[in-house]
This record gives sequence, C-alpha cells and structure tokens, in this order.
Amino acid sequence: MPPGNEYAAEQLKNQGNARFKDGDYDSAETLYSQAIQKNSKNPLLFTNRANARLKLEKWDGVIDDSIRSIELLKDNMKAFFYLAQAQIAINHPNEALSSALMAYELCTKSSQQTNNAATISALVLKCKKAKWDIRERERIRRRADLLADLESKLEEGFKKAIFDIEERTAAGEIGTIESQEQRAEQRTEWEKNVNDLRTAFALSDPENLQKREVPDYLVDGITFEIMHDPVVTRNGRSYERATLIEHLKRSPTDPLTREPLTIGELRPNISLKEACTEFMEQNSGWVYDCEDGEIDKDTRWAHLSSS
Repeated sequence: MPPGNEYAAEQLKNQGNARFKDGDYDSAETLYSQAIQKNSKNPLLFTNRANARLKLEKWDGVIDDSIRSIELLKDNMKAFFYLAQAQIAINHPNEALSSALMAYELCTKSSQQTNNAATISALVLKCKKAKWDIRERERIRRRADLLADLESKLEEGFKKAIFDIEERTAAGEIGTIESQEQRAEQRTEWEKNVNDLRTAFALSDPENLQKREVPDYLVDGITFEIMHDPVVTRNGRSYERATLIEHLKRSPTDPLTREPLTIGELRPNISLKEACTEFMEQNSGWVYDCEDGEIDKDTRWAHLSSS
C-alpha cells in the first residue's frame, strides 16, 4: 500500500470521528468507508464504521464490519462488543451471548477494563435474558396454540410495518431520524400488544402461562449464572464464591474495579443466599435447562479465564 494512502485514510478517519461526535452518523459512515478504500488493512476503521452503523441501526453492516475487524485483529474487544449488540438486535441471542462473553474476556485483560466492565456485563446479562425469553415463549406456545397464533400475527404486523418504513426511507420519503423514531414507535407498540396479550392469557391460566424470569440480583457477574453461595466484596458487589475465588487465584483484584482484593476479605451474603435458595426451590426444573449449543457453567468459566 502506498504511504500516501495510509495517511489519507487516517485523515478521513479523523474527519469521520468529528462527524460522529457531532451526531452526524451518516456522514461518519461515508468518511469511514472512504478511509477503508484507502487502507483496508486497518481493523480500527472497520470498528469505527461498525459503531456508526450501530447508531444507524444497520445491523447487517455492523455484523459484517465487526467480523472483518476481528479477522484483522483477533483480540478486538470493541468489535465483539458491537457484534453482540447487532446480533441481539436481529434476535440471535445465542450468537450474541458468545460475542458478548468474548468481549467481556478481552475487557478483563484490557487497560480499559474498569471503564468497560460494567457495560459489557450488562450486555452479557441482556443476551442471557434474551435466551431465557425465547425459552419462555416456546414454553408458552406449547401450552397455548391460540396464544402462539396471535403472537405470530402481531409479529408479522410489526415486521411489515418495519419493512414499510425501510422502503420509505430508501425511497427518500422520510429522513433517517424520522425513520428511527417510527421504528422505535412500532417496536414499543408491538411489545405493548404482546405483553397485553400474554397478561390476558396468564389471567385465564396463571399456572401454565405465567412468565418466569430470573432477577438480576441473583445472577453472578462473572459466570452470569444464578448464584447459590454468594459472597460480597468491599465495594458491595456479590459474586458466586467458587468463581470469585478462582478469579482471585489468577488475579488478586476486584473483577469490576480492579482494586486489590484477597480471599480473606470476602464475606458471605447470607440474605442473598437465602433469596437464591428460595428462588431455586420454587423454580427447580427450568432454571438450569440449557438449550442446544449453550455453554455450560464449567465451560463458560474456562472460556472467561483462558489466556
């Protein structure tokens, strides 16, 4: 690659960054694309464009850019982070969870881990909940064929509305901002209708149709599984005892703040343990059901701790 191309790409990237900061994501995407034409070997250009496309809700483009960036730079935390967000947006929670876990693993090795750990942890939990939600929808549909048919019709109507908005946007009838607002309105209305429908069915058959969820405070921040023996750190955050001890053996630091932490400083969280035990007793039989392809607890810990 001629030296001039690399310099030109850097200039275009800087211009794109300025447009991005101003909220002009369309122009930022265009400038990043021009920079990539000059230097297609720079993984950062693809993550920058992926971020701009994320703001524009161009999910397929985000996925393509993230994957290309990862191909150029394997340990690419931002690319995995953006990839997970796009995958969850198109309702691929299994793939999204895998990407989010990889971003979390890389975050724990990064100098920016303190700034990003909480955000990535929240994304991992969101992906996990999406998997649980899919499992719940399947359970509900098996119990009530009529509810399944009605949910499908609502989803078809939502997808048609989104398609119409995208068609009007492509034709130039509405702008990007109006398009995003209309998509958000359609999603809000669809989710409300689905919730109202499920509520009506749950009231008619509460034993079989009540939605089951795992509260956030019962979930370990390292393995993202339900805790059964939680301990609390100096900063007040609780983790599963076994996984936190394994973490401290490898790195004697708080997983979130990265401040020094020793095993002797851990204290049992008795009230949280009682809450976890009560939840497990009331919900045994489904909490640990794993879908095909889901990483089990031991495998997930090995994945998070691998070098």
